[in-house]
Amino acid sequence: MFKLYNTFAKNKEEFKSINPGKVGFYTCGPTVYDYIHIGNIKSYLTADVLRRYLVYLGYEVRHIKNITDVGHLTEDDIAQGDSGDDKLVKKALLEKKSPAEIAFFYEEYFRETEKKMNILPAHFFPRATAHIPQMIKIIATLIEKGFAYEKNGNVFFSIKKFPEYGKLSGNTLENLKIGARLEEHPDKEDPWDFALWLRAPKEHLMKFNSPWSLGYPGWHIECSAMSAEYLGDTFDIHTGGEDNIFPHHEAEIAQSECFSGKKFVAYWVHTRLLMVDGKKMSKSKNNFYRLEDILEKGYDAMALRILILSSHYRSQMNFTWESMDQAKSNFQKISVWINNLMNVSLGDSKEKSQISFTHIYQKRFEDAMNDDLNTPLALSVLYDLITETNKLSVKNKLTSAIAKEILTFWKRINKVFGLIITEASIIPNFIIDLAEKRKEARLKKDFATSDKLRNEIEKLGYLIEDLKDNDYTIKKL
Repeated sequence: MFKLYNTFAKNKEEFKSINPGKVGFYTCGPTVYDYIHIGNIKSYLTADVLRRYLVYLGYEVRHIKNITDVGHLTEDDIAQGDSGDDKLVKKALLEKKSPAEIAFFYEEYFRETEKKMNILPAHFFPRATAHIPQMIKIIATLIEKGFAYEKNGNVFFSIKKFPEYGKLSGNTLENLKIGARLEEHPDKEDPWDFALWLRAPKEHLMKFNSPWSLGYPGWHIECSAMSAEYLGDTFDIHTGGEDNIFPHHEAEIAQSECFSGKKFVAYWVHTRLLMVDGKKMSKSKNNFYRLEDILEKGYDAMALRILILSSHYRSQMNFTWESMDQAKSNFQKISVWINNLMNVSLGDSKEKSQISFTHIYQKRFEDAMNDDLNTPLALSVLYDLITETNKLSVKNKLTSAIAKEILTFWKRINKVFGLIITEASIIPNFIIDLAEKRKEARLKKDFATSDKLRNEIEKLGYLIEDLKDNDYTIKKL
């Protein structure tokens, strides 16, 4: 039984899709005005693993990830996220480029980063600018139903008209007003009402025609319009970072449910924010990292993927370079293991496997993943299997048939882990044999033999790096 933590329900719930065997899945994608960072990657990786596991369970998944290329304002972390300058327009002015040029560049960067991280591409990447008519339709209906109002070309959603406002985040109107001091917008009936459409100043670079003004949409209305366009009024799963819960996702619920009269989303899945060296990531603190920063230090993108999988998506992950070292070691361990299995599986063996790993390790893997995507526990199952395999190898009991069975199991679960084991990361078996002999020498404190084997390994074009607990990694020079 697959259980998923639902932010709305505040507990784990058995997952049941609205339509048997099919899942409608929406992920809040990037605002394409800047490079995505490792915190963004963590959130997108949560969605990726969830999607992969749903497919593993036999579901047909339709995944949508939007591209916000208009309407996301700079003060999205205060009030209702409808004040300040448009992030993309601000970047366009700064770089003396058109908004379209800025959006294209950073969208391409986002897609390339996801590709390097082996994050499956969404089935559709709808852009906000291509869905203005759908937004206008929703806004017009909300006005007609009395949930929204227009003044001076601006349109706002009246949260007083939706008593259930705050049911996702707990930020009800009553709670919001306690101690709150918001700057009054001259066209708002209530400071906590949020913008659906804003009249554009004459100098604004992005303007669209609407029944109310030449302007642009609010940030929240975009996701409601695009999710409805591709998934319908009600769908199964909506993912995003925990910083999206309020005001963005709260506003999505209000406007979508008032528009359709139906429940918007069945399961809300949010990823906990990432810390760096125990602090919030920011450029001012010089701890703001992109994937390139990881790669430039000699780490593989798959090591970063393992590091993120080693922390539960709802836990507070703390990124450090020491943790990247461990992730690198774990990736090397998996790579060496796969290499050894591939070599053994090529042997000529007509016997059947006498040891079944499937029913033992598969159950443990599925038990872990069924418990709200417990990837750290699922990885520990893999590491236990590696240990067991190595024991069989030492005892000369790792036959071709067993190796083939384990590889088949690995391919099955790796469709969930999503790790890419490239040829560059696979170390030849004779190098592994030398490294293991060196490890034995070190354990016996025979350092002369250990140094001799290290030099021999280096002459063959490989570098061995010692880690704690007598473990090691190998890389090609």
